[in-house]
Formats: sequence, structure tokens, C-alpha cells
Amino acid sequence: MKEFKVLMVDDEEEFVRTLDERMQMRNVDTSVALSGEEAMKKLEEDPPDVLLVDLKMPGMDGKEVLKRAREAYPGVQVVMLTGHGSEADEAEARRLGVFEYLRKPIPIDQLMRTLKAAYKKKLEQAMVAASFAEEGDFESARDIMKQGQPKK
Repeated sequence: MKEFKVLMVDDEEEFVRTLDERMQMRNVDTSVALSGEEAMKKLEEDPPDVLLVDLKMPGMDGKEVLKRAREAYPGVQVVMLTGHGSEADEAEARRLGVFEYLRKPIPIDQLMRTLKAAYKKKLEQAMVAASFAEEGDFESARDIMKQGQPKK
């Protein structure tokens, strides 16, 4: 049984296919997109629990994928993995709501810990939102699913 679903988005096909195999061996249900545009189509078809996205890609880059994914699928946690990012890129990704910003190369065990933490956050966020909804506070439940916390 697979633990959780991860959509990996990277234009370096050999890298992402190898990572896909390593993640599958760890019981993670993975799928691959080789561009930002392909990722958005896959998100629409079957949203994952976690989105692992490269920063620098031709066409729609990782920041644009992050922005669109957070707007359309606020429950999906986004982890950015890049080999070419700057401090300014990291600051922008954090402003846009990235769960974590990682740099390549990264040990697979560290990546797995980060992805599991992102999945755990998704589950916790959903449980808190559900508790607000049960109490009839649907506005707070929506806020939690969008931003991770209720408005004060």
C-alpha cells in the first residue's frame, strides 16, 4: 500500500525518472511531469498530496507552478527542489507559500523526511479545517484550507 501521492515536476527527465524509481521503492505513489504545463494538467486530473517542483524550467517555471497550485489546490503542499536557485528565489517561493525550499543534490532520506512532513501538514490542516466545519464555522475552515490558519 502506498503512503501518499507525490507529483514530481522537473524538466531533467533522467533525474526525475531515477527519483521516481527511488520513491516508488519507498512506497510513495509518484507521478512525473516534465514541464509546468504538464504538471498543471496532472494536478487537474488527480491532485497529489505533495507537489515536488523544480525551480528552473523552460516555459512555466517552478514559481509559477507554485503560485497556480496554491491558488487552485490549497490543500496540496509544495516542496521546491532546485540546483540553480538564489536567496531571492527562495524568499519569493516562501512568500508564495512553499512548504520547503531544498537545494540539489539532496540525500534521498532528507528528501523523504521533508515530503513526509509536508504530507503530515496536509493531513493536520485538513483535520483542523474539518473541526471548524463540524462546528459550523465554514469561513474559518475555508481559510485554513487556503492559508493554513483561520482569520482573526
